[in-house]
Amino acid sequence: MKRKLLVVLLILLGCRYAGAQDLAIKTNLLHDASASVNAGVEVGLGPHWTADFSGGYNPWTFNDNRKWKHWIVQPELRYWLCGCFNAAFVAAHIQGGQYNIGGVDWKDFDSTRREGWFIGAGLGFGWQFILSRKLNLELELGAGYNYTRYDSFRCRHCGEKLQDDMPYNYWGITKAAIGLVYAL
Repeated sequence: MKRKLLVVLLILLGCRYAGAQDLAIKTNLLHDASASVNAGVEVGLGPHWTADFSGGYNPWTFNDNRKWKHWIVQPELRYWLCGCFNAAFVAAHIQGGQYNIGGVDWKDFDSTRREGWFIGAGLGFGWQFILSRKLNLELELGAGYNYTRYDSFRCRHCGEKLQDDMPYNYWGITKAAIGLVYAL
């Protein structure tokens, strides 16, 4: 009971007036760290509701044919507990995209390459910290489900196909963001 009361108290203390923000542009610094170009636009729909439209793209092949190529779109509907662009929010998102991953030191991707597509949905929780009148810092974590189908290849350089059109069901983290948000 004390823990629940503490969480509610922290949320209420975080509710400060944020001004009449209706539109913001953003970037996810975690995508930036993986050399992925990304951007988002968030639009106010009402006193507590916003719609976020984000996407990312990574077209590059790195040294020794390492690649984490992908594109992703991830629209999201958010309910803000203290008003739009202010403190805590809960969210529901859908996502989809394509990928080509190989030569990366993760799971078996150092010796194989996978090309495929995915689609999914999830729920998230986040918090925006007001840094200045126009700039906010946003943290969000979401979990849910993704369905993917992919082709698997023997190694990152050669093209011998090992498996064709393999399905995979994923339950886990579907969104992670440390974002810079600029209010227009």
